[in-house]
Amino acid sequence: MMEQIQEKTLQRESVSIEIEQNSTPFAELDENVKLALHSASEKKAFALVALDLREIASFTEFFIIASGANQRQVQAIADEIEEQLKKQLSSRPVRTEGYGSAEWVLMDYGDFIVHIFEQKAREFYDLERLWRDAKKVELPEDL
Repeated sequence: MMEQIQEKTLQRESVSIEIEQNSTPFAELDENVKLALHSASEKKAFALVALDLREIASFTEFFIIASGANQRQVQAIADEIEEQLKKQLSSRPVRTEGYGSAEWVLMDYGDFIVHIFEQKAREFYDLERLWRDAKKVELPEDL
């Protein structure tokens, strides 16, 4: 009896798992989101990520997550995003939080939310892990 059980546990069927594509092409983004990403990149934001939340959240469609090396850079990234969206697309954030301390600046544009972190705060809050079910946006190399 024991030999039969051991033999059964050793005989496993091979299972193939199909992984669905879990990314959104950059071209699908609206102009506001693209401009916010370009503006962050212009101010040398690093570890730039965009998450597509349309299938899993109702309060917004996209998160943009960026890092700055220090408080000044975090504020400069936020300033550039706000200035370019206002100037080019007449778009203003519904609200901005955290600008004074600049560890984590949140800019809510309704359809998308920009999160700009200092590195330690980004590691601590780890939004990518919290929103791991979201599709990642394929960002171009030359962003």
